[in-house]
Amino acid sequence: MTPPAACATHAAMDMLDRLEATIRARRDEGDAATSYAASLFAKGRPKIAQKLGEEAVETVIAAMAQPDKIVSEAADLLFHLIVLLTDAGLSLDDVRAELARREGVSGHEEKAARPR
Repeated sequence: MTPPAACATHAAMDMLDRLEATIRARRDEGDAATSYAASLFAKGRPKIAQKLGEEAVETVIAAMAQPDKIVSEAADLLFHLIVLLTDAGLSLDDVRAELARREGVSGHEEKAARPR
């Protein structure tokens, strides 16, 4: 039997994968007049990166001053990160692979081993 925490984790990953597929579809065939994601793709990577930065700042502000808004802001941040990854031809699988590569390695060691 699968532990409840594992089921919740799997369901969250499935939801993120569905969100990523929807964002990819909006990039490929979305109408910028009716789809927020399609409108971001139409404006280009500088706008997408700007929105990601704005959402990151809003998440930090929520963490410091509005804890009840952290989850909402984190959801916005993840959405905009997936838009940026999609625009760059990358995916959540690429991020998962990088995290798997780092698993079990001290964060200090991993950072020190990065090319400068």
